Amino acid sequence: MRKAGLFAIVIGGVGSVAVTLYTGRRNPSALLMAAFAIWVLLPFVALAAADAMSTNWSALTRTVLYAMMFVTAIDALGTYGYVAFGPPRPQPAFWFLVVPPASLLLIAILLRTVASIGKSRS
Repeated sequence: MRKAGLFAIVIGGVGSVAVTLYTGRRNPSALLMAAFAIWVLLPFVALAAADAMSTNWSALTRTVLYAMMFVTAIDALGTYGYVAFGPPRPQPAFWFLVVPPASLLLIAILLRTVASIGKSRS
């Protein structure tokens, strides 16, 4: 499941950046577009860092991490794709600003909760 999760975050990260750049293609500021690209990559980088630190985690916590890799990739690509290719929106940047911190918050809450449950069982 680990390899599939890592593949999902690579696809999710690359796809999210591609859709972000496509959506902002008319923006003249390369610096702003680079900042948006880094911002949407943040949850995927955090998941990769969590995977690197997960060697001593319980099997349950690692399983939740791998599941979050899939959920984050699907959610980000779905949301960004809908914003980019769906009906026109007056402020599409809103979703590109909100999804990364919401994803990070969900990841942190779930991993912390599962880790706490695992510790209380042992």
